[in-house]
Amino acid sequence: MSTKTLDPVLKSVLHNGTVIPAIPLALNSSRQFDESRQRGLARYYLATGAGGLAVAVHSTQFEIRDPEVNLFETVLRVVSEELDSANKEGRPFIKVSGLCGPTAQAVKEAETALKYGYDLGLLSMGGLQGWTEKDILQRVRDVAEVMPVIGFYLQPSVGGRIFTYDFWQEFAEIKNIEAIKVAAFNRYQTLDVVRAVCASSRCNEIDLYTGNDDNIIPDLLTKYSFDIKGKKVEKEFVGGLLGHWAVWTRSAVELLEEVKACKSNGNKGIAELLTKGIEVTDMNAAIFDPANSFHGCIPGIHEVLRRQGLLEGRWCLNPHEELSPGQMEEIDRVCSAYPHLIDDEFVKQLLLSE
Repeated sequence: MSTKTLDPVLKSVLHNGTVIPAIPLALNSSRQFDESRQRGLARYYLATGAGGLAVAVHSTQFEIRDPEVNLFETVLRVVSEELDSANKEGRPFIKVSGLCGPTAQAVKEAETALKYGYDLGLLSMGGLQGWTEKDILQRVRDVAEVMPVIGFYLQPSVGGRIFTYDFWQEFAEIKNIEAIKVAAFNRYQTLDVVRAVCASSRCNEIDLYTGNDDNIIPDLLTKYSFDIKGKKVEKEFVGGLLGHWAVWTRSAVELLEEVKACKSNGNKGIAELLTKGIEVTDMNAAIFDPANSFHGCIPGIHEVLRRQGLLEGRWCLNPHEELSPGQMEEIDRVCSAYPHLIDDEFVKQLLLSE
């Protein structure tokens, strides 16, 4: 099989920076796949102006891969079909598939993703705690031989692990790595990735996307600058690939536009954007439930979409996955406190038009 590379038009979208939400899994009250709602979610994200969509990732629930559930391929197919059908204008739109597991599984998932027209694989490093960094780098190379890859630095508190600076520098040298999503939720570890990319020969070829839901706006506003062998090298996060952006996505698109305008106008309005960044983090705390080790993260996303009429309920494949005590009240609070950061009216008009 020849190696799949990223279409130049989509590469430009990725490089210029865009909003890539992580789609949730739509279930009915029997916890069975709700294809109609899943298609409706895909149409919503497309309509918001987002530049791509991530499927079969954490927000879509990793259990879709379990043999008794067996929804991985189904969800990839349904979402891809709907995006193709609903994209009447044929605008460039990046389809990202989550990839996980040992090498053989990740490669097989990449092949399945290509079968359904996905452009990039978001390669999880989770569940590989006994592997050496050398082993993991070889796994990345093997997957990148199949399709273009987005690297993924996932925080340890939800199954990730800490990697060395040297790991990321070697990672960045792998061909067909198009971007890295940094979701370390840690300034030191985020810095490791950015500096390593700046020190690599592929610095200008790899785009940085924030997955740091606790620091979205500062990540997007900050210009990193390093002295690399006597030369100043600069790098920025150009967009976000976020579970947080699975909700209020139209507002997220507008927010990224604000950030870009601020950076192109000499940082005019940066103080207001930093304040808005704190508001976004407060909203994220209500949805992602860090107070309870992120236990209510996926139900929190579902609850917002349920209120808007995009999902029927909060159900997850795991019946024990529910909102934490007090989380409903926190969601009430942030929705009331930050009406300028929600998109209820946009969703209402969208559903009326369908």
